Amino acid sequence: MSDKQIFHYPGTQADVRWDGRLCIHVAECGRARNELFIAGRKPWCEPDCVSVAEVIDVVERCPSGALTYAIHDGQRIEAAAAENTVMVSVNGPLFVRGDLQIAGAPADMPGLRFRAALCRCGRSRNKPFCDNSHEAAGFRDYGAVGETGPGTAARGGKLEITPSPDGPLLLAGNVTVIAASGRAAWRGDSAALCRCGASNNKPFCDGSHTRVGFKSG
Repeated sequence: MSDKQIFHYPGTQADVRWDGRLCIHVAECGRARNELFIAGRKPWCEPDCVSVAEVIDVVERCPSGALTYAIHDGQRIEAAAAENTVMVSVNGPLFVRGDLQIAGAPADMPGLRFRAALCRCGRSRNKPFCDNSHEAAGFRDYGAVGETGPGTAARGGKLEITPSPDGPLLLAGNVTVIAASGRAAWRGDSAALCRCGASNNKPFCDGSHTRVGFKSG
């Protein structure tokens, strides 16, 4: 992928970086009630229009990892959320937050250490990441989660995410799966999540990727 899709917005106290390769236009940034991101303005992002605290707050709202920041004093850097979570969105991707280690994630996508939108419809051209292909594909799942999981005493720590070849997303580490309703539905330290879009037990894999001939490449 070309670095022509990476844009830098410098400020006197903080810089913002936007990676168009990961952006799925959820618009958490554009709808923030401040002057950091203004549609139609050039430049679109102006870090000096807001406080450093506001830069951090708005950038960390980005669910895909497309936005990151650098604070010039070097004292404030993004830290992993205290709890690793997978949010199952309505008719859309898996929004993951925490101390993430995604196998194969490019080194020049630093936001993926903390935030990612992972494809679960099977159609993304940027697997394992979402590119909004679920919209054209007509993917439908309202994000209910029926299982509760084995549970886990801890909430944080490293969460390893491994996209298996032509198969599910394999999770290893403490994690909470949150239903689209906002309910913390499942807790455990290992899971296989569907990414072919065909499982009858979404968001978990039920082996349907074999039946439908899912290809991750």
